[in-house]
Amino acid sequence: RRGECFIPPFIKGGARGDLTAMDVLGRAKSPSIPLYERGRKRKDPMSNTVINIVLGGLGGQGVLTASDILADAAFRAGFDVKKSELHGMSQRGGSVSSDVRYGPRVLSPMVPAGEADFLLVLEPTQVDVNRPVLKATGVLIPPDVIPPDKLKNKKSFNVAMLGALSALLDIPESAWLDAIHARLAVKLHRLNDEAFALGRQAAGERFHLS
Repeated sequence: RRGECFIPPFIKGGARGDLTAMDVLGRAKSPSIPLYERGRKRKDPMSNTVINIVLGGLGGQGVLTASDILADAAFRAGFDVKKSELHGMSQRGGSVSSDVRYGPRVLSPMVPAGEADFLLVLEPTQVDVNRPVLKATGVLIPPDVIPPDKLKNKKSFNVAMLGALSALLDIPESAWLDAIHARLAVKLHRLNDEAFALGRQAAGERFHLS
């Protein structure tokens, strides 16, 4: 259904197991993706892992701003990052999507169809449009993950959604905040810091993160 949060069946409770969202998201957190020290890579048997993320929505919702912040945050965390060109129509009201890939080494900016680990969608009508890019074990972060009554300004919705995504990735919160502050005017920092924190909290509740 549109706006529905996709949780792979094998992480639900019952006869098929009692795994949590953190189990399926483990590949996006340490140790699957190695932590980086500036100029040094820690040894890790899964060091070639690349995380594929697709962001979708409508023109005017800040999809491209969100993808810029995501790419910058991953770069600040020490990862190699590639970001795709815009797909669709960028004018207000047209479909917009952007691919961001990060890891120890990324060769292509494009996320292959059916290979996205995370799909972040800012507009309910764009969930089904973008769903084919998501892999079978991927995680959908739909727009209804953010309680609309708790968001002070709808213009910070894209940053709130990034906050939700950030709770599922192994990128330090400080890198996210630095990227947000670098991209937005100083007068908008406090408002967007609050939106980002709201998104992190909402993701914790939606995905049952400890």
